[in-house]
Amino acid sequence: MQKPDSPYDVAALNNLYASSLYASGLYASSRHQRGLPQAMGLTTSQRERLASQLGQLDQLAGELEGQPEALLELLRQLEQLHRSVQDGAFRSCLPSERSQLFRLLENMERSGGWPYIPRPQLRSFLDQLAPPAPPGS
Repeated sequence: MQKPDSPYDVAALNNLYASSLYASGLYASSRHQRGLPQAMGLTTSQRERLASQLGQLDQLAGELEGQPEALLELLRQLEQLHRSVQDGAFRSCLPSERSQLFRLLENMERSGGWPYIPRPQLRSFLDQLAPPAPPGS
């Protein structure tokens, strides 16, 4: 196994969040309408709104199939939203009491870990696209 180059690579290797999203049914794509699990702490109305908006984003991604620049813009916008929620509303409402924070972290671990959006490294793409070295060089 190759040694990770950055903290982002380490997080991407250690984080099983994406696979747990699919396994738990949290990812409610338009192709696989399974709904959101009750354990998220959202009301029924909020879960329905979120599922609808995720479905719309999935539909948009389908419309953009074959357009790498447009899909890249979509991914950048999703990452910006993720960072905005993480650094704003989420961070500001973290419990200040140690036992409450511990319970939240335990719950996060049980429900799939930190919602990290791994960013593919441009270097790894370039390495994959590089022509193989000629024999004997």
